Amino acid sequence: MKTVIFYFTTDGQTQKIAEKLAEQINHEVELVSIQDQAVNFAEKMANADQIVVGASVRYGHFNPQVYQFVAQYAEQLNSKPSAFYGVGLTARKANRKTAETNPYVRKFLAKIQWRPTVVEVMAGALLYPRYRWFDRVMIQFIMHITKGETDATKEYEYTDWQQVELFAQKLSKLT
Repeated sequence: MKTVIFYFTTDGQTQKIAEKLAEQINHEVELVSIQDQAVNFAEKMANADQIVVGASVRYGHFNPQVYQFVAQYAEQLNSKPSAFYGVGLTARKANRKTAETNPYVRKFLAKIQWRPTVVEVMAGALLYPRYRWFDRVMIQFIMHITKGETDATKEYEYTDWQQVELFAQKLSKLT
């Protein structure tokens, strides 16, 4: 049994979640960055029993590269048990932690041809000191509007690692 986890990470949290999933899933797991253009994605999918795709939201959108990846490989993604996890700061709020209540994941799923078997929405991290000036100011402004943390000298990790473990358990039983 083999799972391949493809991920697109903006600041590293989606990759960190992928790594934790790989530790928790009770069979062989391979991690592959969607950003690594040297990879033969079709071959990786062909050799997998199940496929997971994780992606981060920035400024209310998943990266266009994620949409391109999913569009190009929709047939393969739909041919096997599969899962999608979206990572973003809005999921830090209880009323935005599901595929039905998270506007970004809902919009993403409506635009794509792939129909994942399982969908998970996870809170990401707010890493102010690591951001470039423009991103830091913009994200700080968005967080102010949404009543979030605005101290730009700190990092905040909202990821619920117990949720990640439960998701890994679902993935272990998916096939």
